[in-house]
Parts: sequence; C-alpha cells; structure tokens
Amino acid sequence: MKRVLVTGAAGFTGRYVAEILSDHGHEIHGLVHRHGAGHVPGIDRLYEVDLNDPAAIRNIVSDVQPDYVVHLAAIAFVAHSDVDEMYRVNVLGTRNLLDALKRLSKKPDSILLASSANIYGNSYEGMLVETTPAAPANDYGVTKVAMEYVASIFRPALPIIIARPFNYTGRGQSPDFVIPKIVDHARMRAPVIELGNLDIARDFSDVRTVADAYARLIQTPAAIGETLNVCSGRAVSLHEVIDFVSNLSGHSFDVRTNAAFVRPNEVRSLHGSSARIESVIGQLRSVPLEETLHWMLNA
Repeated sequence: MKRVLVTGAAGFTGRYVAEILSDHGHEIHGLVHRHGAGHVPGIDRLYEVDLNDPAAIRNIVSDVQPDYVVHLAAIAFVAHSDVDEMYRVNVLGTRNLLDALKRLSKKPDSILLASSANIYGNSYEGMLVETTPAAPANDYGVTKVAMEYVASIFRPALPIIIARPFNYTGRGQSPDFVIPKIVDHARMRAPVIELGNLDIARDFSDVRTVADAYARLIQTPAAIGETLNVCSGRAVSLHEVIDFVSNLSGHSFDVRTNAAFVRPNEVRSLHGSSARIESVIGQLRSVPLEETLHWMLNA
C-alpha cells in the first residue's frame, strides 16, 4: 500500500482518480478547497485547505508523507470570472505545494502535475505533439504554461511528471463545459440550445481514460521527468457530438449560434498525438465517444 495525496480530490477528475487508486489498494489522502460534498468514494481522509496558505500546505504534506502526489486542484473553466483567483490557484498554489514537497526529508516517488493542452492555443492545425510550441490563447492557458515553468524550478529536486490532457468529459462534469451542456439539454428535452462555432473539431476523451492514465503514470518510473499529452488522437466536430447525442437520446433541438461563444481565429480542427505517453505506459484505455455520451445521458 502506498500513500497518495490527491489535490482537488472532490472535483470532477479527482473523484475518478481517487477511486481508481483506492481500487489499486492505495491509501488516499485528498485536499479540497471547500468541502460540502460529504463522503468522497475512495478517499480515506480529506483535508480542507487553501493552496495559497503555505504553512497549512506544509503541515498537511508533513503529516501525510505521500509516496505519490496527483495535483489536480485548479481553476479549470476558461471563462472563470475571477482572473486573479485563476493565477493564484493555478500558479502560486502549485508553487506552494511543490515547495512543501521539496522540504520533506523523504521525497515522494512521483508527483504528477495536471497541465492542459490549452497551452498550445488555437494557432496550430492538425496533430499536436509535446514539442509543439506553447501559444496560449487565454488566461487559463497562460496559467498552465506558467505552472510548467514553475515545475521546471523544482525538477532537479523532485520526481515530476507533467500531463497535458486534451478535452475530456464524463459524468459529473459541470454544464459550463460544452459536452455536458449538450447532454443536459437533451436530457431536459430542451427545444433550443445556444452554442459557439459548430464546425470546429477537437480531441475528446473519457474522464475514465484520463484518470486511468494518471494512475498508471505515477506508478511508472520511466514517466518521471516527462511531459506527456493525454488524448484520443482523434478530432470530433461539435456537429458530430450533437448528432450522437440526438440519436442516443431520441431528442433533437434547434441549435443556434451565439456570437458570445465564438472565439476569434479558431482553427478548424486539432487533436493530440498519444504516441509518447503510450511509449511510456502502454496503450491508453480507449472509450469511444458514443459510449461516453451514452453513459452521461443515463446518469
């Protein structure tokens, strides 16, 4: 049994990661910012803490003495209203955590930091690989680039793995994100939905694929020091997503374009390459998007 510290443990991704690692027989310690969700499956102990309280973070890390760390805590919604909070949590919060881990006399075996494919921005068409230059197009992407640079300061002292997930979805994701929004509208039999550019195609994975990849990465010594895309390798358009959901739910709605949701100068299609991560941990768990949507519709 290993002790695993999962930040953002009660969040969308954290719940899946904690459950997988618990099923592997590990002892799970979760950090949450505000806890009102009751019991979180798979987590042995929860700590309520602000990542921008360095002393509190040091105390918890010293108490837990983690063997593995999965750092998921972040402001992940691109249009989050408080930009200052996004930078504080995503950049300074990560630095506080890494500083606390660096102070341990016994360092963790591995530390996974969840970055984002948002660092690539919307400048490149087609397949994106880990060496594609960063070109973030929003504050969220900038915070993740900054987080990766912060990590580089600590890499000589800590066994860091950086994961760059592309878009992913599943049960429990906020309807602020486009696929849960479409699914919710179908479930409610809403007559109309407002979306942005329907012609764009993006790389969508299942949250269970991502959580499984994270769990395997922290247990793979060869992953330490690597920066790895987590993706399906396939671009799917929003038109296709809407067709899938309509067919699965038996409900069609009037799709209207809202100019407020359209981002300027978006490339039509982009997706990631999973070659590098699969060379490290083997083939990713593949869940067809149609299966993910069916799972979400029947939540």
